[in-house]
Amino acid sequence: MFRYILYLMIFLLLVTAACEQPVSEPTAPDEVAELEEADTQPVPDGARTVIAQNLDIPWEIAKVEDTIYISERNGSIVTINGDEQVRKPVKFDRPLAEQAEAGLLGIAFPKDFNETKTAFAYYSYQKNNGNYQRIVTIEETEKQWKETSILLDEIPGGTYHHGGRIEISPDDKLFIAIGDASNPDSAQNKNSLAGKILRMNSDGTVPDDNPFSGSYVFSYGHRNPQGLAWGPNGELYATEHGNQAHDEINQIQAGNNYGWPVIEGDQTEEGMESPLLHSGEETWAPSGMAYYQGDFYFASLRGEGLRKFDPIKLKQDLIVSDVGRVRDVLAIDGGVYIITNNTDGRGNPTENDDQLIFIPIPDNQLH
Repeated sequence: MFRYILYLMIFLLLVTAACEQPVSEPTAPDEVAELEEADTQPVPDGARTVIAQNLDIPWEIAKVEDTIYISERNGSIVTINGDEQVRKPVKFDRPLAEQAEAGLLGIAFPKDFNETKTAFAYYSYQKNNGNYQRIVTIEETEKQWKETSILLDEIPGGTYHHGGRIEISPDDKLFIAIGDASNPDSAQNKNSLAGKILRMNSDGTVPDDNPFSGSYVFSYGHRNPQGLAWGPNGELYATEHGNQAHDEINQIQAGNNYGWPVIEGDQTEEGMESPLLHSGEETWAPSGMAYYQGDFYFASLRGEGLRKFDPIKLKQDLIVSDVGRVRDVLAIDGGVYIITNNTDGRGNPTENDDQLIFIPIPDNQLH
């Protein structure tokens, strides 16, 4: 009997102890959130590939099938196909302007380029002691490119702030980023092309569904926008140079006013849009931008590097910081191309600058 009671007491003690042991739990939610919000790691130098060197003030990257095209502000276009690198001059109808930030800027290639050999270009020129920009078509020949037609002329030019980006939208419209041409008040004047993002048909006509009847103006109140890119659902984003600091990333809506020179940074005003994100008292000097796998990657000139912008968390990270000034970004499968801009008179060029570099984007950085 005593032995039976002893066994029963031992059994009850073991059951009680087992019930008091904590149950193993999965990873705490706070730890998961912390991992999700960790900053993006910089892309290591060894993971990058230099594709081309000795570029002369490059401005925009474009790609048609296996061929890369790079505009240079001095009036040339460099073609890169495999190991072959060819520079051809562009014969313009007007002499290129010589102001800072001027020259041959944006280029864009329609889907039928391989058949027509005709692309779009944005360039600054001089006329009667004045400075202007124009949107033109250019045709590639065996030894050069040549201007073949004018789509839009006498866009205001100035000492600085020429904008210059030209991109083809998912619905095959031309979008053009125009700076305020050093005249801030023009950005609020809807009758001026300065300080605007424009939208046009590929033949140079005004789309019927533009927000202002008979006008190329798609949005206004811009200081110096230089990057345009579309998200997965066709939403348009733009980078913009602020006044000394307060550089911006905006989501662009048809007909909206983005505030310059009335507001910047966190300032607000009825009827004006504040940026999604701005640089505060720091300076990015943002330029070209591309969308890739859930994030936007944008070039940083004075901020020197490549930055990643998360449109959901509304935060940015510097992921390449040791190549100097960066002017443009182009996304392809596996990562992005960037072009450095150290030969533009504001950088510190090293041997073989400027360069076209491929930056892989690892899977662990994708959404």
